[in-house]
Amino acid sequence: MIRIFNNFSSQLFSGFGWTILSSLLTLVFSLIFGVLLALLEVIPNKVANKIGRTYVEIFRNIPLLIIVMFFYLIVPKYFVKIDGFTAGTIGLFLYTSAFIAEIIRSGIQSVSQGQMEGARSTGMTYKQAMRYVILPQAFKIVIPPLGNQFVNLIKDSSILAFVAGFDLMYQANAIASVTFDTFNSYFVIGVLYLIITMPLSYYMQHLEKKMA
Repeated sequence: MIRIFNNFSSQLFSGFGWTILSSLLTLVFSLIFGVLLALLEVIPNKVANKIGRTYVEIFRNIPLLIIVMFFYLIVPKYFVKIDGFTAGTIGLFLYTSAFIAEIIRSGIQSVSQGQMEGARSTGMTYKQAMRYVILPQAFKIVIPPLGNQFVNLIKDSSILAFVAGFDLMYQANAIASVTFDTFNSYFVIGVLYLIITMPLSYYMQHLEKKMA
């Protein structure tokens, strides 16, 4: 393991960086888009409800690899040229957004209806009540599943290896093909994934206790 790390440290750090970048981009944009989708599902508008629900059902029930391959193979051929990293990150974003939307939606719907009625009775508009009363409470409720989804997102980023995304898993495959030391190559990568996911997991646990 030490030999693998010493001999291929530059590749490993490069893969580490690409994995972090893809995960951060996906996390930020999927959280924003996921909240918007969740709002579409709960606002009193049947057309908006249908749009939000359709998106969620489609992307939750299609394998991530198929979504990524669509952007890696079909989009460059018929629409616009994009590299493997971009294709993988877009696919990961669309896929993760659907799961985050469901988490946020469940949080919103678990807040008592009386909270909305109380906010409206004070003169707030629906938008203000959602922003200042409902969503803050919903986020407190969904911190545990949201944290789990963020950890899963980092692990799912290994999908970039299938589209030459230069992430940690891609580097593991490259190193294993050169050294023929499959066990140690993937063991090192596993340790690096833990370095990313464990602090996030502990932070989400701390945040959950703090917000309780």
